[in-house]
Amino acid sequence: MPSTALIARGRRVLATEAEAVAALEHRLGEPFAEACRLILRCEGRVVVTGMGKSGHVGSKIAATLASTGTPSFFLHPAEAIHGDIGMITTKDVVLALSNSGETDELLTILPVIKRLDVPLVALTGKAGSTLARYATVTLDVSVPAEACPLNLAPTASTTATLAMGDALAVAVLEARGFTEEDFARSHPGGSLGRRLLLHVEEVMRTGDDLPAVGLDTPLSAGLLEMSRKGLGMTTIVDEARRVIGVFTDGDLRRALDKQLDVHGTRMRDVMTAHPKMARPRMLAAEAVHLMEQHRITALPVVDDTGTLVGALNVHDLLRAGVM
Repeated sequence: MPSTALIARGRRVLATEAEAVAALEHRLGEPFAEACRLILRCEGRVVVTGMGKSGHVGSKIAATLASTGTPSFFLHPAEAIHGDIGMITTKDVVLALSNSGETDELLTILPVIKRLDVPLVALTGKAGSTLARYATVTLDVSVPAEACPLNLAPTASTTATLAMGDALAVAVLEARGFTEEDFARSHPGGSLGRRLLLHVEEVMRTGDDLPAVGLDTPLSAGLLEMSRKGLGMTTIVDEARRVIGVFTDGDLRRALDKQLDVHGTRMRDVMTAHPKMARPRMLAAEAVHLMEQHRITALPVVDDTGTLVGALNVHDLLRAGVM
């Protein structure tokens, strides 16, 4: 089969599915708002259930809800009829997915859900189906045809159901006032989580890895300290280890331009006084912003008294995934 024919078939599928999703927008009305209110009022969890391809879509919807502030999990209907139905409590809301609305395993657990008096939100393509009749609220996710040329494989219908699930999750997210910080707490391993949750104290260098010299240390010794610690700078501290200044690669270039004697010159004469500094509980992302704003590549970290407790540079932040 030539490439043109394969590409044409792929485009037809995408167009069919795009039309199926676009059609949902004009169907959203009071039932959608009521479904959102049921989820917002839920004191337990949203239990998502569905068989086959609907089950796969349901798993994703449950995961999206859970990561955006709505406690949720997926319950397989076949497992539910063999004991797992006990996972549903009277404080929960059930979100059931079935394009036909007549899935046997799903219909078997509907009477139990009804007896529990648990709100049931149905996502189905058949408004007159058994599932729709049992439901507290029914959301129409019907499509004119599947993208499959045989009109058999769930394609456009699963895409439409997934999009409706996303619409529910995002509408509820916004109604809750869900923030970036809330999202980060659900995604501590992601880049957003690292950016919003990671503190300087978690990535800074401490102890013997800290570059520090005294005010009267010769420039030559200061350069050795910079080289040993590998941060691209050294701090200049007083007797109490309070940071008085820093000496960086830029300061070194300026010293060389002046042809200063590296053995006779003292660090107090070449340091940058009152440097930019970080605090241990500062967000690592704030440290990144400070470096970018002032075009520097390393920061000393001090406590409330100005005492040196750590240091970090751009490479530490890169390794932590903050930059």
